[in-house]
Amino acid sequence: MADTILVPLELPDPDPLSPVLIEDLSSLSVVVLGHYDLPEQTPASLAREQFGEAAQATLDEVADAFADAGASVRTRLVFGRDRAAAIRQIATEENCAAELDPAPTEGIERILVPLPDVAEPDRLPTFIRILSEDSTKEITLFHVVEGEERREQAEAIVTETRGRLIAGGFDPESVGTLVVEGTEHDEEILRVAADYDAVVMYEPVSSLGDRVFGSLADRIADETDDPVILVNRDY
Repeated sequence: MADTILVPLELPDPDPLSPVLIEDLSSLSVVVLGHYDLPEQTPASLAREQFGEAAQATLDEVADAFADAGASVRTRLVFGRDRAAAIRQIATEENCAAELDPAPTEGIERILVPLPDVAEPDRLPTFIRILSEDSTKEITLFHVVEGEERREQAEAIVTETRGRLIAGGFDPESVGTLVVEGTEHDEEILRVAADYDAVVMYEPVSSLGDRVFGSLADRIADETDDPVILVNRDY
C-alpha cells in the first residue's frame, strides 16, 4: 500500500500546483486538503452553505490532475481559522506519512535534506526518491551544529545517513553531506535552502515562534520558492 501524503491548499484562491510536483507525487496516495479561512465571527456552517460548492469544485480540479497522473486521490474540505490545527487533524485522520508545503518549481536538480540531532525512523529515503527525477544531480544531507565540539557527532549523523541511502540504491555520486556551525538553526536551513530546488525533512517540533513567523516549512517555501516535504515523525 502506498504511503499517503497531505497536500494542503488555501481557499478560495489557492496557488496553482506545479505539474512537476503532481507527477512526482503520483505514486503516492494523495489527500488534497482545502482549508477555507473564515473571517471573524463567520460560522463554519454558514460559510460551507455559501461557499462549499465552489470550494469543492476547486479541490476536485486539483484532485483530477493527480488522478490523471495516476495517483490515488481523495479530498477533504475544512472551514475554519486555524490552518495548522486543520492540517494536524486531517493528517491524523487520514494516517498521512508526510505533508507537502508546495511552491512553484519547473524541475528539481538539487534536494536539501536537513537532518535532526537524534536518530529517527528511516522514512526520509522514500520521499527523497519520490522527488528525485532524471534531472536531479545532487542530494545534500545537511546538519547544523551548535559549537565545534559537536561537529564529530554531526559528521557521524550525515555519514551514516549517506551510507543508508547508498545501500538503498541511491547513486553515491549524487549524495553529498554538509555540516555547518551556527546557533540559529532555522536561519541556517533557510540560508542554505536558497541554493536548492526542494527540501525533504522531518516535521520540526512546533514552537511559539511558528505563530509569529510561520512554520519553518512555510518560510522555506515562501522565501526560497522551494517545495518542502515534511515527513511525519510519528507515522
